[in-house]
Amino acid sequence: MTASTGVALLALLAVEGVTILSIRSLLSLHVFIGLMLIPPVALKLAATGYRFVRYYTRDAAYLRQGPPILFMRMLIAPGLVAATLGVFATGVALLVTGPGGGLVLGLHKASFVVWVGAFAIHVLVYVARVPRLVAADWGGGGTSGTALRYGVLALALVLGVTLALAALPAADPWLHWAGGEL
Repeated sequence: MTASTGVALLALLAVEGVTILSIRSLLSLHVFIGLMLIPPVALKLAATGYRFVRYYTRDAAYLRQGPPILFMRMLIAPGLVAATLGVFATGVALLVTGPGGGLVLGLHKASFVVWVGAFAIHVLVYVARVPRLVAADWGGGGTSGTALRYGVLALALVLGVTLALAALPAADPWLHWAGGEL
């Protein structure tokens, strides 16, 4: 589940990254994709957290797979999780506070800088494993739980679109704001 969710996130994050290149003209898309990412990100964190708990509670199946790379689990993963929570929390806070939230906007940008570094390392470390992990997620031969995994990921994406559509009007003050630089 973690790899497949990661692939879906990678596609959405690529679109989100493009919006940053022209944030003023693409702000509504930036906000929409940002909101849409919340449920799939929550799913990725939950799936990763589940694997973490199963490994550290000494479940035999998870022990056989071995621990994550020490550097990743001790430094990069905690930083990536914290920065991810920071980017999304401050993004939502910006919608609530509206334009002129200088401190919150600064925190959003700072958490993004930390996030992009940790995310880049995370992707580089795991990219070669993705095809094998995705194949295992979907259990090529109709493995038990395959339909549930498809359904959970699809539900997270549908919830993301629903959340984005429902919350996008909160971005109106930002879309009509003429002051300052984003």
